[in-house]
Amino acid sequence: MSKLSHFDAAGEPRMVDVTAKGETRRTARAHAFVKMSAEVLAALPRNPKGDPLGVARVAGVLAAKKTAELIPLCHSLPLSHADIDIVVEPEGVRIVSTASTTAQTGVEMEALTAAAVAALTVYDMTKALDKAIEIQDIYLLEKTGGKSGDFRRGNA
Repeated sequence: MSKLSHFDAAGEPRMVDVTAKGETRRTARAHAFVKMSAEVLAALPRNPKGDPLGVARVAGVLAAKKTAELIPLCHSLPLSHADIDIVVEPEGVRIVSTASTTAQTGVEMEALTAAAVAALTVYDMTKALDKAIEIQDIYLLEKTGGKSGDFRRGNA
């Protein structure tokens, strides 16, 4: 395991200096799952607040664009693409976010933030029906580009 790059020699937090790194094409995909009852799933199309899945898609894209404002040591990146795919399954809602850029550092945090905020939005718009809804399994599916190379989760 390599050393953590967000700490200086004295152990103080710092933003990583990427000045010397070249810009490369970078992509990332992340996952989240919102577990909910069959009754809540059935009520999704009739939600009085609006379409929870459509709102979650927009919230996820907005979150990807605002990641550097939410994660203190994250670099501000010019995203060339951000998207959210949402699939309704028998146990809940599966969310997969995608982010891409050409930059000096990767977009894993943007993809993860997008998936998390999309999941939180689904919860927010359905919590009146059931407070026991769970947000689960937020993780990186894959990333491409950069010095560390590509990563793909075994089941991605």
